[in-house]
Amino acid sequence: MKVEVDSFSGSKIYPGRGTLFVRGDSKIFRFQNSKSASLFHQRKNPRRISWTVLYRRHHKKGLTEEVAKKRTRKTVKAQRAIVGASLELIKERRSLKPEARKAQRDAAVKADKEKKKADKAARKAKLAAAGGAKVSKQQAKGAFQKVHATSR
Repeated sequence: MKVEVDSFSGSKIYPGRGTLFVRGDSKIFRFQNSKSASLFHQRKNPRRISWTVLYRRHHKKGLTEEVAKKRTRKTVKAQRAIVGASLELIKERRSLKPEARKAQRDAAVKADKEKKKADKAARKAKLAAAGGAKVSKQQAKGAFQKVHATSR
């Protein structure tokens, strides 16, 4: 037994009852009685007619049990390792006090400065051993030098 639903009022249509209306665009409408068919053809809005199911739904009538609000879950942030830093390293760095972090940074800067100074001194010593002649950048790269001789 197939129970249909009224296209206008939303009520049930049992077998052997109701009428069928097929619109020009081949859309099918089923009506329980001539009352709902007539109101449909008058282009009445079922949400404004108090006895229809759509009206009752729209105006929140006859809801038996109060629906509890859905509780949203809070997202839990998970810590993950980053390329080049393990999770332990990240946690260790995060737990450092600002003073300790500043001291580490200062030490790293000082070490870099010392290294640069040593490199510069090594380059100077190498230049002094080479003969001390000033060489341009292009000569150092091995560029060919043109000799400008003016003869007439």
